Amino acid sequence: MIREFHLADALTLANAACGVAAVLCAMLYMDSHSPVHYFTAGALSPAALAFDWLDGRVARWRHSNSALGRELDSLADIISFGLAPATLGFAAGLRGMWDWLALIYFVCCGVSRLARYNVTAERLSEGGGKVAYFEGTPIPTTFLLTAVLVFAGWQGRLGDELYGGVWMLGPWEIHLLSLLFVLSGSLMISKTLRISKI
Repeated sequence: MIREFHLADALTLANAACGVAAVLCAMLYMDSHSPVHYFTAGALSPAALAFDWLDGRVARWRHSNSALGRELDSLADIISFGLAPATLGFAAGLRGMWDWLALIYFVCCGVSRLARYNVTAERLSEGGGKVAYFEGTPIPTTFLLTAVLVFAGWQGRLGDELYGGVWMLGPWEIHLLSLLFVLSGSLMISKTLRISKI
């Protein structure tokens, strides 16, 4: 299988590696409470974004687009821009049961969005080989959620001090910040929102 990999695929795997490392750093932070682990998890998001941008450019430059590459890209993106932000949010303090549901919804929306993109990419490219527009927001836009969480950490606003505070809604707690994850997930799966691809 490795012989079938192209340079773009190696960059895609670097994106996935950044996402996995971000998840592990967020988990380390929950154990150690060391800001180094928290901010390292956050810093891996722009690194993943850079690799995600590069793999597409290299694939087009080397004319090495493939179904394998597209699937690899989606799998890497769900780790780096779905699971990693959700894990960092959990580490930051989104741990009420409503927060859990918001984070699960967010990741499921990301998975659904990428699956839909892969299935409809051919139709959206209108036979031209390149997709003309995105239905819903691209999953790398969740980088903004990570940026908010990093800024909150920099200000010492973690746990119950997260922006918006913590509220009781019925039997469970919810941090208002978790609603940003719900909004992001909903925008990803929107069929009415169309964004031109640059």
